[in-house]
Amino acid sequence: MTTKIVPVIMAGGKGTRLWPLSRSSAPKQFIQFVGEQTLFQATLSRVSDPALYEAPIVVTNEDFRFLVAEQARELGIKLSGILLEPVARNTAPAVAVSAALVAERFGEDTLLHVLASDHEIAADATYFDAIRVARETALAGKLVTFGITPTQPATGYGYIEIGDKLASGAHAVKRFVEKPALPEAEKMLAAGGFAWNSGIFMFRASQVLKELATHAPGVEKAARAALSKAANDLDFIRLDADAFGASPDISVDYAIMEKTKNAAVVPSSFLWSDLGSWDAVWKLGTPDEAGNVATGKATLINTKNSLVMSRHSHLAVHGLEGVAVIASEDAVYVGRLEDSQDVGKIVKHLASAKATAALTETHPTSYRPWGGYTSILNGDRFQVKRLFVTPGKKLSLQKHHHRSEHWICVKGTAEVTIGDETKIVRENESVYIPQGEVHRLANPGKIMLEMIEVQTGSYLGEDDIIRIVDEFGRG
Repeated sequence: MTTKIVPVIMAGGKGTRLWPLSRSSAPKQFIQFVGEQTLFQATLSRVSDPALYEAPIVVTNEDFRFLVAEQARELGIKLSGILLEPVARNTAPAVAVSAALVAERFGEDTLLHVLASDHEIAADATYFDAIRVARETALAGKLVTFGITPTQPATGYGYIEIGDKLASGAHAVKRFVEKPALPEAEKMLAAGGFAWNSGIFMFRASQVLKELATHAPGVEKAARAALSKAANDLDFIRLDADAFGASPDISVDYAIMEKTKNAAVVPSSFLWSDLGSWDAVWKLGTPDEAGNVATGKATLINTKNSLVMSRHSHLAVHGLEGVAVIASEDAVYVGRLEDSQDVGKIVKHLASAKATAALTETHPTSYRPWGGYTSILNGDRFQVKRLFVTPGKKLSLQKHHHRSEHWICVKGTAEVTIGDETKIVRENESVYIPQGEVHRLANPGKIMLEMIEVQTGSYLGEDDIIRIVDEFGRG
């Protein structure tokens, strides 16, 4: 292969189908479910071959920008750019802006490989054979989508009816089918000639922009305007809010793939899942002799074909079959695996009540450009957190009007600034920051710094931060 491909990774979704581990503030693409990497990191790894790919472009939003940068840094993978969407506008506007950026930086005929950041894919020989066929088909002027050979009559995916074979080895698209009811899905599986719609694409930048101008001119116009008025901020490209917000909220499928005469599909049987339910996570895991997949602290007795995951408490499961038991730091989900597609209904119910709405939005662990923190205990006028600071990183120079803080070093070495004094705090040592005092925490070491922070005061909200100096450009 001589023509390189620019990967475009969609990483802005805030799905909650894998609640309680996945939340709006910490969605599934940035969580480690199987293997040693998060889904986003696994996606980066699949497009890291410099002989095949240019450095990727990531499309995300303000909330996740530092998560994206940090998880790429952990892998040592350089990015061509991080595009920040000011508002959510589905996949077509994101693809349009990415295509315009690729055309500007790499040339109009450069190939884009558009892929989600939260899919589980086995990048084996079958997968890369599909990439090769897609590349040749896209170079011939087609808009290529990847069709996955169905293994069951799934109702959670859209389908593609496969047409005549093309010279490149791909096929023409006969039609796209919306997510079907079970009887229709069973008929398509029995008839053959249908593939699951993976939502993965490949096409030339110039070709997709031309198709958008024809079939979705509002999307194409808004994307070009948003990019032309964009502002650079550190390693991020902030798209113009007014211009991008003027775009129709529409998917790539609806905008062009279902309308163009140039759609092509590459049918393939590589292992793929959008991990849209706990049942899907269970199927991808490595089961024990009883068919159970368990991670974290768990004891299973007389239990079969179940998924048990704990990020905090020890789970003891006895005498059950076909269930999902998922524990985060502050919530537990228990349900039948066969019903796990309906977790979204529980999330909506929780979100509708003031007492439980926060469980769907925020996660006890929050990530920051310097590391992050986990909320351990909250009480009247006090709060306890675990801070973790990445080697070489430092928090902003800041002060608080309404609280004092006590820091205890648990692991690593801390560099602490209080007022005009800077000192080293080692393991099992502590330091006190009075209310209103300017202070900063830094990790000068080579391992992750862990601190216990005890806050006391009349108001403990995260908005009680006055940043004086911040290397990440936060006010």
